[in-house]
Parts: sequence; structure tokens; C-alpha cells
Amino acid sequence: MTTPPTAPLAGLKVLDLGQIYQGPYCGFLLAMAGATVVKVEPPGGEAGRARRAATLPLAMLNGNKRGIALNFKHPEGRRLFMELAQQFDVVLENYAPGVMDRLGIGAEALLAANPRLVYASASGYGSWGADRDRLAMDLTIQATSGAMALTGWPDRPPVKAGPAFADFLGGTHLYAAIMTALYERARTGRGRRVEIAMQDAMYPPMASNLTVFFENPQAPLRTGNRHGGLGLAPYNAYRAADGHVTIMCVTPGHWGNLVRAMGRPELADDARYADHPARAAIMDEVDALVEGWTQRHTRAELQALAQAHHFPCAPVRDLAEVVADPHLHARGMLQRAQHPDLGEVVLHNSPLRFEGLDPLPLVREPRLGEHTAEVLAEYLGLDAPEIARLAASGALGAAAPKAA
Repeated sequence: MTTPPTAPLAGLKVLDLGQIYQGPYCGFLLAMAGATVVKVEPPGGEAGRARRAATLPLAMLNGNKRGIALNFKHPEGRRLFMELAQQFDVVLENYAPGVMDRLGIGAEALLAANPRLVYASASGYGSWGADRDRLAMDLTIQATSGAMALTGWPDRPPVKAGPAFADFLGGTHLYAAIMTALYERARTGRGRRVEIAMQDAMYPPMASNLTVFFENPQAPLRTGNRHGGLGLAPYNAYRAADGHVTIMCVTPGHWGNLVRAMGRPELADDARYADHPARAAIMDEVDALVEGWTQRHTRAELQALAQAHHFPCAPVRDLAEVVADPHLHARGMLQRAQHPDLGEVVLHNSPLRFEGLDPLPLVREPRLGEHTAEVLAEYLGLDAPEIARLAASGALGAAAPKAA
């Protein structure tokens, strides 16, 4: 794959040991900003490849990367990785804390061999502290972070968010940590270790809920689709003639705009609805008033009225509508692709955009070990007989013996 020399991260070299969502998403963002990203997997493949050689998450999060397979349980596999790390700028991984150190290829060893390296690790709870060795997945982090306690309705059990927010918040923060360390390296010439903990990244998004908690610890935590701060009304999902829409009023002008769209302009001057505290005190009545209007209109009609009258409103869409969204396709964020194993799928580009640079075209994710031979030849100067010897010894994984 060719990266335009004008891409922001052109020339940056990354060894991506990410697995499942968190690490691979960080590597994907780096790749789509122009970095050369080499995905490093064990002989059996990363955890996200454990049951099937090709899955949609693998395709979504590992495009535009090259793929190699090394056996870190083999001394020569570890040696090869150490030698590669001396040629690269970044190593990222989201193994459990201590795994890479026990193999002898953790941050301390790699930074001793390459002081300019940025070693980036992501885990559930961080590399130090009482909880560092607790097993972590997106669900457990949603639970322990408090996010699940805030999601759902007050008279029902807590529920997780549908998307894997903790994993992707982790991957995004890992990208930020890497870029911060690279900026520092540009000034000092030295790399460093950086890390993120998924639990740490989950605290800031709860700002509204924490505001309520500190003001009134007895206030209900779960508010359904209503605002977590309990101070905004209307703020909810409302029935439409063909589904649901979300409507929220934030500024004083939004309420006036909404009631004019409803054909009830007199409510803008009604003291009972004068401001957020007044409307929040009669939230059920406000929601019934709004829904009595929305259910007589389609989602498209409501969206058009919101646009004309200037108040926040959006349809609640299903995934079939989202993957066909003409706006996302026109922006290049989504594109249809014919995948050799999965058939027609819709894949995403990077949300990061750089003025004057078109989004990089998506390249299929590597198969397990697909580029092992060419990467070892390119960066370590190994010839075909040596690569074949390493493959026979068990130091490499799949698709190794094919060198220039």
C-alpha cells in the first residue's frame, strides 16, 4: 500500500500488537493518518481472530496495516521482535499488565535497546494500583466505572451501553497518548512509555451524572433517555408516526423555537414553562406535551421542522439506515467494500480529517502473517533461506516462507 508523502504521519513506523478492539482501533487511526503500521500476531492469531480467520471487526479495525506473525514463546521470535522494535518509532499493545515484561520484551527492555521508542500500553485498570491484575473487558469496565449504574430506567436493573464504548474510548486515548509522546520526542529526541487505563477514560464522560451526585447523592442515577443531570426538559426520545425522534432544548431560545414549530407559540411566554427548572419540575407533563405533537408527524417531517425552526432534533435510526447514510458516504467516512471472505460490507474510514488531504482509501486487513516474510526482509535484511529456517524452527507464524 502507498501512503501519500503529505499524510500527517507519513514515515512513522508502528508495531501494533493490539487485539480485539482497543489496541487495533488505535493502530487503525495511526494507519489512516499515514503511519506504516505492522500488525504483529501470535501464530494462532490475536484474540479477535481466535474463532474465525475473518470477521467484520477485524476488517473494520485492521485495514491499511501489514501483518506478521511471530512466536513470542520462541527465543528467536522474541529476538526478531526486539530487532524490529529498534527500527520502529512506536510499539502499542493491550495485553494484560506484565505479560510483555515476563516475555523479556516489555517497555524497559525495548526502551533500553531503542531510547527513541514510544511504548504505548492500554489495559483495563492500568499497570499499577490495587486493581491492575483484574481481568477487564468492555462489559466489566462499564460495570466498575459506574457507567452501567447510570444506564437504563430507575425502576429496572442497570444495563450496559450497546456499543463497546470503554474499548473505543481506550483506543482513542491511547492514540492521544502516543501523539503527545511523539511531540515530546520531537523536542527531546527521547521516547518514553505511555499508558491508558479504560477505567480512567470512563470517568470524564459522566460529568452530568457526577454533577447531580455531588449536589444530591440521593438523586436517581438512571434516568432512561432523560438528561442525566435531571435539569433539562424537554430532553428525551419521543414517539413519531414512524418510529422515534430525540428532542432536546438547551438554550432559552430552543424552547420558544420548539413550541412555535408545534403551533403553540403562547407556551413560550407561559410562566409554567419559563425555564429549565420550571419545566424540569413538571417533566412528565412537558414530555407528554411534546410527544402529543411528535406522534402526529413522521421523523422526516419533524427533522424538517427542527431545521426550519432551529432546535435540536434527530431521528432514532436503525443500523440499516446508518450504514446507508448518504451523508456519511459522501464524507468518505463509510464506504461499501467487497470483502473476499465476508461479502459486501460497509467499512469506516478514520473520523480524523486533515484539511487538504482526502481520506486515505481503505485497504483490506492483512491475513494472519501475510507480510511476515517481506517485513523481515525489508527491515532486518533477512533472505529467503533464513526466513524459511525461522519458519521451520517455530519462531514465525502463518504465511512466513515467501521472501524476495
